[in-house]
Amino acid sequence: TTSDNKDLSNSHSNHLIMDISSIPPGVVTGKNLLKLFEIARESGYAIPAVNCVSSSSCNAVMEAAAKANSPVILQISQGGGQFYCGKGVTLVDKLKASAAGAVAMAYHVRAVAKFYGIPVVTHSDHCAKKLLPWFNAMLEADEEYFAKTGEPLFSSHMLDLSEESDEENIEICTKYFKRMAKVDLMLEMEIGITGGEEDGVNNEDVDPEKLYTTPQQVFSVYEALSPISPMFSIAAAFGNVHGVYKPGNVKLSPEKLGNHQAHAHKVLGGSNPKPIFLVMHGGSGSTDAEISEAVSNGVVKMNIDTDTQWAYWDGLRKFEASKRAYLQAQIGNPDGADKPNKKAYDPRVWLRAAEGSMCDRVGVSLQKLSTEGVLGAGYAGCYKDEEPVSQVLGAAAAAPTAPAPTAPTPPDNTLKFGLCVVIGSVLGVALCKSTK
Repeated sequence: TTSDNKDLSNSHSNHLIMDISSIPPGVVTGKNLLKLFEIARESGYAIPAVNCVSSSSCNAVMEAAAKANSPVILQISQGGGQFYCGKGVTLVDKLKASAAGAVAMAYHVRAVAKFYGIPVVTHSDHCAKKLLPWFNAMLEADEEYFAKTGEPLFSSHMLDLSEESDEENIEICTKYFKRMAKVDLMLEMEIGITGGEEDGVNNEDVDPEKLYTTPQQVFSVYEALSPISPMFSIAAAFGNVHGVYKPGNVKLSPEKLGNHQAHAHKVLGGSNPKPIFLVMHGGSGSTDAEISEAVSNGVVKMNIDTDTQWAYWDGLRKFEASKRAYLQAQIGNPDGADKPNKKAYDPRVWLRAAEGSMCDRVGVSLQKLSTEGVLGAGYAGCYKDEEPVSQVLGAAAAAPTAPAPTAPTPPDNTLKFGLCVVIGSVLGVALCKSTK
């Protein structure tokens, strides 16, 4: 009911928003993730969500965020997950490989994120209805991880059922969200269609009217999901298109996002004029002014893929051009016919050139979205060198909300072990001699 929704809106807007320094570094989930988005919305910035396909691209994104002293989102698509698993994996069910790769990415980020000293969100990208087995497998991994640690493996997942009817879209999202809420996962859903082509879903010939979500559509999602949990965001279409286009060729209407917020606020009341977390897809080719207006209207997450793909390649392209004479043979270059070229063709060298270029491009997005420096100079969660590695990575079996129990000091069995080894060796030698 409307009165129930007003109560929900007030409780959500009154959710305790603390300084961002209270959010620890590493993978962010649950209440800390909700807090991160609330702070972004209230402070007027959005967090870039960069698609990754390898540990190399993951590291480049985290490096960029660490340099900019900002949080960041790493996301992986179904196709990206398949690539992460390895194109040599020839399963009949390719979605199993996609799920395995996505889970591998999540574990990789959990292992290293805290070393970058920033909050990191792990997210799975567009999941159409035909890809739900991929989604199910990731959700099962979340539930297994939650049972061991008290938090999900990923931070959030996206369901993109925008090709279905609004009724079916919301019905399926509601069903999954009830399950996700039990393990503190955030849901991103899409209503209205983002044009272009993304990971095998082609919307290039879609009815132009469907590229603009209405306030009523957005609020129908809010009404369905908010009684379950406040941890959801909505990718509402406002003319945005996946892919790369020249500025001006994409007709964005970011003011429509403000209309969604105004409609929700009018119905809900309360003190929060922007009660909905919004997400922007298809930002390539958008002007800085359009992006800024979208963020001012409550966009807390903006997807980035096409531009960072080019940046990764461009770094490699420039490296090859500058080192071409050293990349034609293992031995022999302008410095001498007998000079080795290993320092040029070592994958760690040319991959690093690609990472550096991608890192720089992510930095540009952090600036445009006003995320650069938001952690502040006094961010207290940074990794300290004196901390043991086991403490930084965390124990997989210990719930993060409770300190690990102190194990009793085991008896010193070093001498006993040593005697066993000696006796075993003597017996072994004797046995060998007796069999000769």
